[in-house]
Amino acid sequence: MNRREVLTAGLTLGAAWFTVPGLFAEQLALVRTPPQTEGPFYPNKLPLDTDNDLLIVNNSITPAVGKITHLTGKVLDAKGQPVRNALVEIWQVDNKGVYLHSGSNNRKNRDENFQGFGRFLTGINGEYYFRTIKPVPYPGRTPHIHFKIRKNDKELLTTQCYIKGESGNDRDGVLRGIRDAKARESVLIDFVPLKGSRIGELTARFDIVLGVTPEG
Repeated sequence: MNRREVLTAGLTLGAAWFTVPGLFAEQLALVRTPPQTEGPFYPNKLPLDTDNDLLIVNNSITPAVGKITHLTGKVLDAKGQPVRNALVEIWQVDNKGVYLHSGSNNRKNRDENFQGFGRFLTGINGEYYFRTIKPVPYPGRTPHIHFKIRKNDKELLTTQCYIKGESGNDRDGVLRGIRDAKARESVLIDFVPLKGSRIGELTARFDIVLGVTPEG
């Protein structure tokens, strides 16, 4: 598959994911996604390629190393309504634990085929989709993916998501800093095998509930 086909397939996967009956029945008891630190490694120089496929940089034919993950979700407002045209940004370490940042540890060993940062503009149902890798540990941190949500030039939320059941979660100071148990549970997500994948791809879903109702 070429890159356009990969991204189109991902959007199809996402659309199927969002039409599961009763998927958002739990909205009656929405839990606001807790804000978390941006950390020191938001890219200090954005890559030329900032699309939602972090496995391929520009038109390279060499993919990044790591467990391929189809990361999907919805951005919802404080009332549980989907937020359209929200810009979702993610950034994370590569499979060697290196950020796309000049100050990251082990910089000289960074996987140059991993984009490290991506963006996606939500659709009418508030959905987003990224093709990335399952996160790995960074020194002093349990595996995680950073998120930033913007709309109309306003920054609405910065947070992180984590692997549910990961052994390092209980020792992670940032995650443990979320005192409310339900809020902490809301940022823990499952990474599960993609049905029918012959190469061991994973799927993960992280739904984001904003503490505001954005205008526009």
